[in-house]
Amino acid sequence: MHDDRRLFEMLTLEGAQAGLSWATILRKRAGYRRAFANFEVRRVAHFDARRRAALLRDSAIVRNRLKIDSTVSNAQAFLAVQREFGSFDRYLWSFAGGRPHINRPRRGSVPARTALSDALSRDLVGRGFRFVGSTIVYAFLQAVGVVNDHTRGCFLCPPARRRGSGGRLRRSSAAPRARPQ
Repeated sequence: MHDDRRLFEMLTLEGAQAGLSWATILRKRAGYRRAFANFEVRRVAHFDARRRAALLRDSAIVRNRLKIDSTVSNAQAFLAVQREFGSFDRYLWSFAGGRPHINRPRRGSVPARTALSDALSRDLVGRGFRFVGSTIVYAFLQAVGVVNDHTRGCFLCPPARRRGSGGRLRRSSAAPRARPQ
């Protein structure tokens, strides 16, 4: 996924899911799109106190003041990242070296976080993002295709490359690249 609007949507929904079931958030996805201006970052970044108060009364979304406020402040931080890197997509994929990390774990051994999610989480927090702990960030990385954790035997799991076939699989445990200056 490389569309900044969709990346903002997924980051918002992953943060909203914290402490709740993913099914709850999926049922409310249309409500989130309506409530947060179809995740148009510039519009969300300008939500004022009155608009936020109205969202606290909107049963189509999770009515949690911290999560609503974080969506607005995250939109502001997202815009700052876009200004610095040209796009959030470019910023995000720089942590993965521009290619998806394919793990092919065994069933039951999918991690909740990795060095990659730890590094990205730390950087996001340093830029003012909230609800971006390493576990939330790892789920986000999976959702947007930066990390492929489909287990062996899953029809979506890419086949293993044989040694000498011209390439190695990228591993999430590899140290992420430092953010561009």
